[in-house]
Amino acid sequence: MASQKAWTKLAIAVILTLSLTGCKDTKTLQENEQLKTQVAELQKENGQLGNNLETVTAARDSLARENEELKAAMKPRKAKRTGTKVSSRRRRRKTAAK
Repeated sequence: MASQKAWTKLAIAVILTLSLTGCKDTKTLQENEQLKTQVAELQKENGQLGNNLETVTAARDSLARENEELKAAMKPRKAKRTGTKVSSRRRRRKTAAK
């Protein structure tokens, strides 16, 4: 009789352990699925950010080229203007002495 009670207690303990383990596995599986979903979303977002980065870099390079062209176009204009300023400095007003 005592051994039968021991076997019954052992069987109940095994059943409870397996059921608790099953619950933990279910929770772990659900958590794992959520994490997989989050990873997929982050990978998608990372791809989009990579595309945005390429677009912004191309636009920056284009603007830098345009800026250099405009700077190059401004240099000759500045050289022409300096000659006209020198001639205007030579004129002085004469004041009448009393």
